[in-house]
Amino acid sequence: MKKLKNHIEEMLADYNDINDNTRMQLELINQTLAELQTKKKSEEKSCRRIGFIQHEE
Repeated sequence: MKKLKNHIEEMLADYNDINDNTRMQLELINQTLAELQTKKKSEEKSCRRIGFIQHEE
């Protein structure tokens, strides 16, 4: 029983480590996407002329 208990505890610790790593990676991906979205919005705003109507052909 003691051996089984130790094995289960090791498996749960490994599982938690994987979850923590995955959570950190997803957090970094979300932060990067948010930064890119903000950067894209600011670039779009700076390209528009005020007072002019642009017609697409």
